[in-house]
Amino acid sequence: MKPATPAVTHETAEIDLDRLRTDLEALAKIGGNLEHGGVDRPSFSDADMDARRWLMGRMAEGGLMPHMDAAGNVIGRWGAGDGPAVMIGSHLDSVPRGGVLDGTLGVIAGLECVRTMMSFGFTPTCPIEVVATSEEEGRFGGMLGSQALTGQVDADWLYAAKDDTGIALVDCMRAQGLSPEDTLRLGRPTDSIRAFLELHIEQGPVLDRKQIPVGIVEGISGVFHWSVTLKGQANHAGTTPMEMRNDAFLALADFAHTIPDIIDKAGGGHSRLTIGKVTMEPGFAHTVPGLVEFSLVGKDLDNAVMERLRVACRSGVETAGNAHGVASSIEEISWLRSQPCHPDIIAAFHRAAGQLGIETMVMPSGAGHDTQVMAAHTRAGMIFVPSVGGISHAPQERTDWNDIALGANVLLHTAMNLTSAPCRG
Repeated sequence: MKPATPAVTHETAEIDLDRLRTDLEALAKIGGNLEHGGVDRPSFSDADMDARRWLMGRMAEGGLMPHMDAAGNVIGRWGAGDGPAVMIGSHLDSVPRGGVLDGTLGVIAGLECVRTMMSFGFTPTCPIEVVATSEEEGRFGGMLGSQALTGQVDADWLYAAKDDTGIALVDCMRAQGLSPEDTLRLGRPTDSIRAFLELHIEQGPVLDRKQIPVGIVEGISGVFHWSVTLKGQANHAGTTPMEMRNDAFLALADFAHTIPDIIDKAGGGHSRLTIGKVTMEPGFAHTVPGLVEFSLVGKDLDNAVMERLRVACRSGVETAGNAHGVASSIEEISWLRSQPCHPDIIAAFHRAAGQLGIETMVMPSGAGHDTQVMAAHTRAGMIFVPSVGGISHAPQERTDWNDIALGANVLLHTAMNLTSAPCRG
């Protein structure tokens, strides 16, 4: 006679990795880039909306009650009552030629946690909501989905926001049957959300290099995003003496060269300044550049440091422009404050990992995530799993399946611990 199979309990529950993997692989085909690999699911594209409808189907099959709100957030609710919910999730939209795990892993892991709880009869004391937020990758300069959920969408910004090709956010939303007007009214009361949990790939090399399977995030860097214009004078490259030029590109080069000094004097160990995109006119080999536009993104964990970086960068742009007789202007596209994760949620992650015997390390997040928006509204926190080689935002993005299982199980046990206690908001 075979020995009886031990009963699955709260303490021994594990997610079904095969089921989670099957869902991730199915979702990767929606917007999959057949030529280069990875996925193309920019926010409010047809692929993005197809992914959201697919997710709603999987949620319904799994026993959740899903709906899509006016901002495109997909929310699947499980559990009786109208009490404050523990939310678990991330986002589904991607950058162009993005990886298949960025955001998506946190959504599918959240769904898998609920299915696992259901499978062995766990009854939460609070409702659990699995959420796939919209427009997290900042195509239009913000994190619309989580900002809408927390009542942080500014009407002036919403109606003015455009992507870098000039397409208006509200036009994209309406084309997909979503409502900008109703988005402004989506804000959830603070007492309707008990906590927000997010699992995400690290998108950096630290965990992979240290061979640690789970990172517990202490805080998320703030970020500012600028579009900078330098306007000089296009002129003949052969006949215009060097000292008589108003070369917009040289002004950019001078400013870029000062970035290490700006960080040294105004920043700190967590500071980042990046010029990621540059356009130049007229863009001809024999013409002095008359116009340059470039992006500038600054990040730090400390909001006071962020302010210092902003002041120093503005001064640096003006100084570089003046040195070459070039006019400068700065459009501040977005500003997201740095945000610490809640100590209760950090402690809950530590407790769950300890129960499972999983090694962790505490670390900051240099990338922006929905958690930083949610953290201004509720107790929020996130965990990382390693990115192989530190690669993300690229088709080569990958995490070992064993690490995915470990991270998802920490997420599972954290959610169960939080929803085993009496629901007090």
